[in-house]
Amino acid sequence: MNAITHLPPEWQKWIRENLARGCAPQSLIDDMVRNHFDPVFARAAVNGVMTDSAPLAPAFEALPRVAAGYVYEKPRLPAGNLIRTSDRDVRIVTRVKHPMIAVLDGVLSIEECDELIRRSADKMHRSTTVDPISGKHEVIADRSSEGTFFQINADPFIARLDRRIAEVMNSPVDHGEGLQVLHYGTGGEYKPHFDYFPPEEPGSHVQMTIGGQRVSTMVMYLNEVEEGGTTIFPEIGLEVVPKKGSAVYFEYTNSHNQLDRLTLHGGSPVTRGEKWIVTKWMRQRRYGESAAG
Repeated sequence: MNAITHLPPEWQKWIRENLARGCAPQSLIDDMVRNHFDPVFARAAVNGVMTDSAPLAPAFEALPRVAAGYVYEKPRLPAGNLIRTSDRDVRIVTRVKHPMIAVLDGVLSIEECDELIRRSADKMHRSTTVDPISGKHEVIADRSSEGTFFQINADPFIARLDRRIAEVMNSPVDHGEGLQVLHYGTGGEYKPHFDYFPPEEPGSHVQMTIGGQRVSTMVMYLNEVEEGGTTIFPEIGLEVVPKKGSAVYFEYTNSHNQLDRLTLHGGSPVTRGEKWIVTKWMRQRRYGESAAG
């Protein structure tokens, strides 16, 4: 059965009545999920009723918040409910307008997920993040994962994925950083952070000399996580549950070089099992290209 991504009038009434009775919003979301609603949509539906703007279609705003001063432009992500790439159709399950977030289904096949894990398992290293002062990659306590990278077009298999992902993200292949595969064991997490390079930090300028600012991210899930390991957006109360082959996509840099702080996100702790993901970041220009070049 496909998850429900529309809100019938009787459910809108049910949410409103139960909120009026003092029921906790999370309990209503949980009840909706048990009744086959999409988890992301259920959260947005409850938030929508709380603000008298309940969503009636898959496209919605998770919360009536807008990043101060940020100008929302036409999304890079293609319009419609289906993205047709050169070798695969990808379904858009849910869209959030502000910030621009989309949950996508079928980005990778089951076999491709397994192959990425197989290729990565024996070459994992403790994950790093960009140091805000030096711009170098450093190990930090907030990120308890291990990972590895694949260079762009490293071989025919990786090249096929790079091309498809670029088509979904509507950006040139050479604007993308290499695919990063990450593994989180039980207890592993990545505390809330931004994917863009904060311009006030000296280390950001080092990174932005090789392709400019990051503009968008796609996190693809390579396995089913037994418990925990969700992708969280704490500023808007959004939580995406991993599903093998699916992805969450978000944008955070506009044509004015403004940065959307509502895209603060993280990986919640894996409380049972393990979590495998692969991430793609897109830049403003060709990755590796200097501003002068």
